[in-house]
Amino acid sequence: WPVPGSPRKTLALRSPSPPAGVMVVNTVHWFRKGLRLHDNPSLGDSIQGAHSVRCVYILDPWFAGSSNVGISRWRFLLQCLEDLDASLRKLNSRLFVIRGQPTDVFPRLFKEWNITRLSYEYDSEPFGKERDAAIKKLANEAGVEVIVRISHTLYDLDKIIELNGGQSPLTYKRFQTLISRMEAVETPAETITAEVMGLCTTPVSEDHDEKFGVPSLEELGFDTEGLSSAVWPGGETEALTRLERHLERKAWVANFERPRMNANSLLASPTGLSPYLRFGCLSCRLFYFKLTDLYRKVKKNSSPPLSLYGQLLWREFFYTAATNNPRFDKMEGNPICVQIPWDKNPEALAKWAEGRTGFPWIDAIMTQLRQEGWIHHLARHAVACFLTRGDLWISWEEGMKVFEELLLDADWSVNAGSWMWLSCSSFFQQFFHCYCPVGFGRRTDPNGDYIRRYLPVLRGFPAKYIYDPWNAPESVQKAAKCIIGVHYPKPMVHHAEASRLNIERMKQIYQQLSCYRGLGKTKTKGKENATLNHTSLSEYVASENLDGTSLCSSLTDASLPTGLLAMVPSNPNGNSDNSTTIKGFQTGDVTKEVNAPSGLDTP
Repeated sequence: WPVPGSPRKTLALRSPSPPAGVMVVNTVHWFRKGLRLHDNPSLGDSIQGAHSVRCVYILDPWFAGSSNVGISRWRFLLQCLEDLDASLRKLNSRLFVIRGQPTDVFPRLFKEWNITRLSYEYDSEPFGKERDAAIKKLANEAGVEVIVRISHTLYDLDKIIELNGGQSPLTYKRFQTLISRMEAVETPAETITAEVMGLCTTPVSEDHDEKFGVPSLEELGFDTEGLSSAVWPGGETEALTRLERHLERKAWVANFERPRMNANSLLASPTGLSPYLRFGCLSCRLFYFKLTDLYRKVKKNSSPPLSLYGQLLWREFFYTAATNNPRFDKMEGNPICVQIPWDKNPEALAKWAEGRTGFPWIDAIMTQLRQEGWIHHLARHAVACFLTRGDLWISWEEGMKVFEELLLDADWSVNAGSWMWLSCSSFFQQFFHCYCPVGFGRRTDPNGDYIRRYLPVLRGFPAKYIYDPWNAPESVQKAAKCIIGVHYPKPMVHHAEASRLNIERMKQIYQQLSCYRGLGKTKTKGKENATLNHTSLSEYVASENLDGTSLCSSLTDASLPTGLLAMVPSNPNGNSDNSTTIKGFQTGDVTKEVNAPSGLDTP
């Protein structure tokens, strides 16, 4: 794969004149996610029989449904586009970067470029489906053929939902059952090469870079002074290099277990893949089949278990849960989300987001996130619990927005689903467990090297006090040249008291839900005065094949305010093979061990 370089002039390329009577096929391929040439079936199919192809990326101001995007994410995207352009140059083509709204851009392109075919990767998320429906309508009106292929997910999500009686599965266990009955994952499409391009050419003008070049951060209005170098370089080239490094860990693949969390695992890894999967620089199907092939080599052709693909399947699960729910990223109006009366506290939210809580473990994590755009999945759990049900009692929606701004791999479906899960708003109900912001970090990195790396103000503290420096004697604080309350903030909450209060709050909410579920007389489709005698809501969902929306409808005559939860088994994986033992949770003042799902960050 080529390495992105400085722009160079590309001569205009002309298609050979087609024979008389043969229709000229001029193709536009629309890149959104899927920023790659490997496993890109929509691009491959659109090239077939075409005389010309132009690959475009539209810098939509809303950036995948949101304008809340930080400089690190923009930098990663621009690097992805530069890498893609460099790869296309090797094929005597170029990337056309165009600013504007797709609904404004495409009618103009159809006319100016005499386009007869449009292709793009299927987008399963609600706002993407709405956008694409509008573009498809414009294309049909202009007489433009539309080619759409699935390649951002392993499966056709609509088929999973169809298999589940028309409803999205709301437990991971149910999801695993459904995909075990699905057809095998399709093999990756052929990589786009010069041979695949054939006689299909790209008309490129001398002033291409001025008109259609990848912009810089400065051109987009960002101040880059003081911006640190990228820990995660964007692009397909880097993604494929990392994939090979990832697969070199044969011992991990053989045992299909994630390594125990330790101080080193908290740092960005050269084998990390999550941002590349999010932007589609790396095909999830290629990753899937590479894992499968290596496992069979190591395990002598035995069939790999589903748990080998844990990160990919959790991603797929949240995509499936979100695809037909446009309110998936909201609490109000979201049929699968518990309606919790969270506090509104902008000052506390700012302290959390900026790493000024007074808890070194939490502040170091948020500092790493702001500086590098990535944190370990269990670090995500810790700060999410602290913000929501653990300590601050602030809505998961606020935390989701901060992650959306800062996290390179922030993905609408996965980000919202993870925050609902971690706040016990959906998918997970073990509210009596919460991460201790002192004990969990201390167990993970007893020496405190992670704290010293991201909070240099605390560098002088001995390991004994680095996680709770407010307990250090004044002499120790002076020796460390850091007085708590002066050079580093005091804790913004008393964790033991706050967590006990919030556990009680959650207990009351769940008792309400239990009463709601036990009212007995409800209306269901086709049934009057049916009685629900199930021990958990998840059992009802699984047995009756109802999703949150239909279940809400069935309870419209109930007296309590709406707020339902799709509960899961006591092991939230639904599969013990895919669990990670985590220490450092707190039930009141008691630290105990529980199981939690593997993360979604694919380190």
